[in-house]
Amino acid sequence: MSSQCYTGRERMVRAYRGQWSDVVPVAPEFWYFVPARVLGVSMATFEQEVPIWRGLWETFKHYGTEGWGIVWPDRPNPLCKTRSRTIADGEGGYIETATSETPHGILTTIKRYDAQQPSWIIERPIKRIAQDHAAWLDMAFPPIELHDYETANEALQTIGDDYLLEVMVGGMFFDFVAEPMGMENGVMALSNHPHLYADLHRRYTEYMIEETRAICEHTVDAPLFIYCSWSCASLIGPRLWRRWDMPIVQAVVSEAHRHGRLVHVHYHGKCMENLADLVQTGVDCICPFERPPGGDVTDLSRVRKMLGDHTTMNGNVHTVETLIRGTPEDVRREVIEIAAAFQGSPRLIIGTGDQVGVETPDENTYAMIDTARSLPVG
Repeated sequence: MSSQCYTGRERMVRAYRGQWSDVVPVAPEFWYFVPARVLGVSMATFEQEVPIWRGLWETFKHYGTEGWGIVWPDRPNPLCKTRSRTIADGEGGYIETATSETPHGILTTIKRYDAQQPSWIIERPIKRIAQDHAAWLDMAFPPIELHDYETANEALQTIGDDYLLEVMVGGMFFDFVAEPMGMENGVMALSNHPHLYADLHRRYTEYMIEETRAICEHTVDAPLFIYCSWSCASLIGPRLWRRWDMPIVQAVVSEAHRHGRLVHVHYHGKCMENLADLVQTGVDCICPFERPPGGDVTDLSRVRKMLGDHTTMNGNVHTVETLIRGTPEDVRREVIEIAAAFQGSPRLIIGTGDQVGVETPDENTYAMIDTARSLPVG
């Protein structure tokens, strides 16, 4: 416990390190919906014109809270030339078609940008592995020696101590595999082409280690972030996660720690069957520990015991049943429940079970923040 007053960034970093601050950090996961609303722009405009780190900055200032966000290096790739064309839909959104020419072929990606909802992919680049895989490989590994860190460092320096801006090193392996072909095809690819993807796994592991090293050497001090879209037990099950994704996390954490950097992993959905595995990787912070039905966190005392003194929990306030459908009193009750389970441990950030929805009443968001602010420290 400390009587010193800390900044938003310092509170988050200290929690990652298992150190007390002046207050219990509270970090609602504002991502797309709330920042777009705070800035007064459409979702399509937000995604195309506002860097996510800047939108989050304005949002955290608006609500007066801690938080985290991500930035990443620019990754030019001389093997790939991409042309884009857009068609407006007349409702404030548009469809973007990107055509990428590589030494091994041409790939097309079609994406929909909506005025109200985050964008989604309509057509992914890999249609048939035999036909498209080699061309995708040309796109998938931008030369690390050409990475440009200027924009990322400018963002880190601009944010300073206002909130915790992290550098994204990349995603877990199954996300890497499934992103260009979709989840179902990604699962089938691992099953039908085991030797191809075993070789790719080795290459991706080496790439992620080199990427981690380069980020540590070329950016100002910041934690590293590993994202998860489909690489979780809810979608691929605990066994496949251990086989394909756990080694990637372990490799990144090991290299990051060698450089004195912290690592934050996003692992949504059901997590309890893989929580011991995640702790074993040595990761410093995990989020978002979702409650049912999206997740399976029902016993916070068990979570605390499994995390021990090694890993910090960020999350667990239910984004739908509590923040959207509940009352301020429901929110306060849940925050106090989380804090009680972690009483005596500094390894806690009061966060949300994934992104705060656009329907969330402001009084519930403020109830979460204000209740966390009133919690005793120590």
